[in-house]
Amino acid sequence: MNLSLTEENYLKAIFFISGNEGNLVNTNAVAERLDTKPATVTDMLRKLKNKELIIYQPYKGTRLSEDGRLYAIQILRKHRLWETFLVEKLGFGWEEVHEIAEQLEHVRSPKLTERLSGFLGNPQFDPHGDPIPDERGVFPVREDLTLDRAEAGQEVLVKGVKDSSTEFLNYVAKLGIRLGDELKVVNIEPFDGSVLIQHGEAEFRLSAQASSNIYISKK
Repeated sequence: MNLSLTEENYLKAIFFISGNEGNLVNTNAVAERLDTKPATVTDMLRKLKNKELIIYQPYKGTRLSEDGRLYAIQILRKHRLWETFLVEKLGFGWEEVHEIAEQLEHVRSPKLTERLSGFLGNPQFDPHGDPIPDERGVFPVREDLTLDRAEAGQEVLVKGVKDSSTEFLNYVAKLGIRLGDELKVVNIEPFDGSVLIQHGEAEFRLSAQASSNIYISKK
């Protein structure tokens, strides 16, 4: 089924808002995520319902049908594979790739997607540490351990970020932190939960909020 770029963006937005349980999503939430008017969203939901990609209940909410969910996951798969390609093969920073991948995710070639995945070694996680679903739509499991839960003296590896906003990624990039980097937790301040980190030769302190948004694994 060939969908417009806008229709694909709606499916992806509903997928993100509804979560893994496929909860009902209200029109205003979709409008806010896509920065458009509720009336515009209602018109699009009717179109997607006619294509049997969503289950739409007026005044109650909407959720993806099974076909709609699989379609949204494949868009997400392409997005995260392209982000991986841009970082690993073209040298982009992880704070730069989201908008470019937003364009590339709409390329409609399953053959290209699978060749891209194979070329990258079939990665399970993108440069932000987000799981990449396989061709069947199955997500790998990620251990959601964050830096604020580490212990003083512990050495850890950076596995991703919970907050993938441009502002936070730029902040982390300025500190020189990248996916896979080794960090040592020097000290945790009891008063405010801030974390003193050793990263190579550098030492710096991260706020409790910042450290709670960095996924890690124990070495």
